[in-house]
Amino acid sequence: MNDNSLTALRRLARLYSVRTQYYDIFGRLREPSPDSLLKILQSLGAPVAKLGDAASALRERRRALWRRCLDKVIVAWDGRLPPLRLRLPAKLDLEAANYEIELESGERRGGSAPIDRDSAIREVAGERYARAALTLREQLPLGYHRLRVAVERSDLEAFIVAAPARAYEERASGRSWGVFAPLYALHRGDSWGAGNYSDMGRLLDWVEGLGGRAVGTLPLLPTFLDEPADPSPYAPVSRLYWNEFYIDPTRVQEFDKCPLARALANSPAYQAALGAFRSSPLVDYEQEMAAKRQLIEAMLHCLFTDFGARRAAFERFVKDNPALADYARFRAMTETQRQPWRAWGERQRDGTLGPGDYREDAYKYHLYAQWLAHEQMQELGEKARGGGSGLYLDFPLGVHGNGYDAWRHRSAFALNVNGGAPPDAFFTKGQDWGFPPFHPDGLRDQSYRYYIDSLRHHMKYAVLLRIDHVMGLHRLFWVPHGFGPAQGTYVHYRADELYAILNLESHRHKTAVVGENLGTVPPSVNEALNRRGFRGMYVGQFCVNPDPARALEEPSAAMVASLNTHDTPTFAAFWRGLDIRDREELGLLTAAESLTEQETRGRMRDALVSFLKQNRWLSEDTQDAAAVLRAWLAHLAAGPAEFVLVTLEDLWLEERPQNTPGTWKERPNWRRKLSRPFERFSADPEVLETLRLIDRLRRE
Repeated sequence: MNDNSLTALRRLARLYSVRTQYYDIFGRLREPSPDSLLKILQSLGAPVAKLGDAASALRERRRALWRRCLDKVIVAWDGRLPPLRLRLPAKLDLEAANYEIELESGERRGGSAPIDRDSAIREVAGERYARAALTLREQLPLGYHRLRVAVERSDLEAFIVAAPARAYEERASGRSWGVFAPLYALHRGDSWGAGNYSDMGRLLDWVEGLGGRAVGTLPLLPTFLDEPADPSPYAPVSRLYWNEFYIDPTRVQEFDKCPLARALANSPAYQAALGAFRSSPLVDYEQEMAAKRQLIEAMLHCLFTDFGARRAAFERFVKDNPALADYARFRAMTETQRQPWRAWGERQRDGTLGPGDYREDAYKYHLYAQWLAHEQMQELGEKARGGGSGLYLDFPLGVHGNGYDAWRHRSAFALNVNGGAPPDAFFTKGQDWGFPPFHPDGLRDQSYRYYIDSLRHHMKYAVLLRIDHVMGLHRLFWVPHGFGPAQGTYVHYRADELYAILNLESHRHKTAVVGENLGTVPPSVNEALNRRGFRGMYVGQFCVNPDPARALEEPSAAMVASLNTHDTPTFAAFWRGLDIRDREELGLLTAAESLTEQETRGRMRDALVSFLKQNRWLSEDTQDAAAVLRAWLAHLAAGPAEFVLVTLEDLWLEERPQNTPGTWKERPNWRRKLSRPFERFSADPEVLETLRLIDRLRRE
């Protein structure tokens, strides 16, 4: 292997913000292979087909960076522009430059500003440059603006994000609390199998009645629910639309007015199917969606035979949301072709769909389904705006590689790699999460348009928004296709730009931001969260220590505190060590390792019980699971964390998790319904007593 070419490859990687080595969780230095680096660089657009291309690609990258005289994106914290760094041809001898700023409002500002030029000259790929700084004394309103600077005969352009230094913080709410439940798992005796938007509305009202502020749930974005089905909420078709699976047909105006729909819903076959869905402990996404779609299509048929106000409202919605037609065409095309977009013809693959490519009825169905989902989500959002309990939504890290966003907004994604994680103690071979990560330069080239639209889609209805794997704002582990996670490496992003956009949108929508910072997170990430006004996450299971002297690490005020998450064991499973047995059964632990972990868990239980007794949350003669749960939640509620999130299933000591990380077919992930319907748990005296205790402690 040519050492010069390898050196050039590593230097090229660094210019694309790709790490050429990193330390794993065990402190071992890891280096991706040259072939792996080549694949990652190719996905970033570097012109490298083989190692020998690295030297010329390095020269081209340096030249391109220096020829870009002004950076593409500028962050103006609190509206104050920093000194703008320029890279100017050495032959230019400028003392000032004219500039114009086009504000988001359309207003234009301009003037002349002095250039402070560095005397040092740098030669880059045969061209000579000098660094300079341009200081604009402008106080900008918060928003997205455009800057143009005239340098000789060129107009330099940049996208400005003028953002608050800190995210939105709703201080008036004080110390508050809420509950967590996946919407698919929420159900009533007369539900159509899985939960729906109406069930979420009932839960919000119930929580509000008990004094709670929010209901947390998993992502509510559309997923592939036909062949091949992938119902994972963390593999959405799009971050820009809502999941039609959660539509409540009985709350649609067409349902009462459509004889065809009512006849279908009341038919013996349909009622038999509903009975089977209701009686199953697991959600059957494909069958339930197929049944619901029949009903939605019947209502759509009735809508199109009526030229009244409802049809006018539907057509107005489609007109006011022009991108929706594009999404509906994509979904219709996917259903018609029954193959992923990468297998389509060149024209369709490249983004142009026309008549004859897809079924018109499927296209209209997706338009109509999104309208209904929008109406029902809007109703949920209005509860919070009216002073009631609101939604704590989840912004997933990735999207499905065969989905709409990867097809239409592909410049925002690196399509030949997957996001993942390096090897660690739990996943010794690392993880390949199977979704395309954001492309750092692609996001910036489009002025973060897709990212902004995705955030707005969520924040329009959320009082809190959880940013999944918040470390991804800084860096993400990339695994090139055809390689294992052990050959992946980290790629860095412009964190300040992403924080600025999040902060600006959070203020515009009055949505607090929560960064999922669990696991091994560098101190710099947590420092950035604190500096930018994000709440971090505290999970009690991760904070129990077998050493009685430091039995329980406490949360800070700027945190969302809970005992567990959707990716961890429930409280009862944690307390009884069932998760350890499960990992042994899955082959992730040997019998000896399992025994060691059970012994450690036993010491953790003893330390926690002793701590709760010392702090008078638990009586001396009581340490059964229900009493410990209540005592631990009470301690959390009395603590400083700004928001306490209670997993609904913990309140009746559910042992089964909603998701077992690292499994797919081995466990029924994202399918298990709550073992108690809404009517039962909402009237349970023990459930009510625990939540009222939490509410009282939060208010004291």
